[in-house]
Amino acid sequence: MNDPTPPAAQAPATPGFRRVLTFWDLVLYGIVLIMPIAPVPLFGVVQKLSIGHAVTTILLAMVAMMLTALSYGRMAAVYPSAGSAYTYVGRALHPHLGFLAGWAMLLDYVLVPLICTIYGALTVQRLVPWIPYPVLCAVFAGAMTLINVKGIRATVNANLVLMVVMTTVILAFIALAVRLLFAREGWAGLLSTQPFYDTRTFQWKALGAGTAVAALTYGGFDGITTLSEDVKNPRRAIPVATVFVCLFTGIFGGLQIYLAQRVWPDFTTFANLETAFMDVSRVVGGSLLFGAMAAILIVANLGCGLSAQAGISRLLFGMGRDKMLPAGFFAHLDERRSTPLYNILLVGGIAMAGALILDYERAAELINFGAFLAFMGVNASVIRHFYFSAGRPGRRLLPDLVLPAAGLAFCFLIWLQLSVHAKIVGSIWFAAGLVWDAIQTRGFRTTPAAIDFSDV
Repeated sequence: MNDPTPPAAQAPATPGFRRVLTFWDLVLYGIVLIMPIAPVPLFGVVQKLSIGHAVTTILLAMVAMMLTALSYGRMAAVYPSAGSAYTYVGRALHPHLGFLAGWAMLLDYVLVPLICTIYGALTVQRLVPWIPYPVLCAVFAGAMTLINVKGIRATVNANLVLMVVMTTVILAFIALAVRLLFAREGWAGLLSTQPFYDTRTFQWKALGAGTAVAALTYGGFDGITTLSEDVKNPRRAIPVATVFVCLFTGIFGGLQIYLAQRVWPDFTTFANLETAFMDVSRVVGGSLLFGAMAAILIVANLGCGLSAQAGISRLLFGMGRDKMLPAGFFAHLDERRSTPLYNILLVGGIAMAGALILDYERAAELINFGAFLAFMGVNASVIRHFYFSAGRPGRRLLPDLVLPAAGLAFCFLIWLQLSVHAKIVGSIWFAAGLVWDAIQTRGFRTTPAAIDFSDV
């Protein structure tokens, strides 16, 4: 006798994400994450490090990021997870290597509120120079901490509005810079090879040092991979979207830096290297553009710092809850607001103290120390999974070995150019992670606990 119950009633479908996002949705999301003014805070510092070749460093970093973005996209299609590099390295290479990749990423996330505090305070100081820098650091870090303690977080819609405002200001800068350069020197002022290669100052070592910091321009591109369960045809859309976002960022950001170099080629005369782009904006568009650029930089850094502090605080809470960190402190929740109060205060304190100890350049290099270790791990994961996995059919030399190997080599060369200070501090952090992993896994005899990056 036939069962009258419909098949759907017998076996309900397993709930899951709806694949509704298109390729262009991913691209927009990635541009929002990176922000269209990403290279602006780096301009003066990278100009100094590269001895006047900032736009070249942006383009060189773009090559490394595009190769790495392709690797991220391919691994996201295989392991759709918010863990990103942590998950890919842990699954494709080894769980303990995955833990160390996650530990390196943890350093990045902790430092984002710090670098936002530094740049936000420096930008405000250009508007009100009579207020001491330590006071501005305290105000900036305190504001982020207070807002997060109250449980308020930036929304996607707010970030989208911010992106539109930033794009409007930077497009105004581009138009006014083009008009100024053409009025000064005609086509010769607009079209020049000097920003890319100046025989008087070019040095490979300086170019490498600048590129090691300029790579921060592309920070956040890997966030696209966290949407792999929501997008149509993720195996194709995710890799192409991540590469496209890096390409767009490099070209659009490179144009901003190119024009800034043409307007103000002598980097030794900036009032402040960290806020040098604001000086260029004043030359291009007067006090109005100077103020507009300052306003969007302040708001952008506050929004970025808020989101980063909220995310890392929740990540630390998860690690405390899973007994990976002391639960009494890290797993504490404020009963009134259900926020990880101790973690928020800790991250805010690190941002405040770090802003007084580190300058923008050192903080950027420390972020890139962990980031490039993770990037190298992801490129190695592609090689291991797609080219060397036992019994895997259809291996392809170019996409499965050559391109990720080139990405790994490029990232390693950039990582080598980081300062000795960044390598020492980063190595201490990395060694601490290795020791902690050994303690947690009884001398590497058990599998390390999973780190949940879903809230970051």
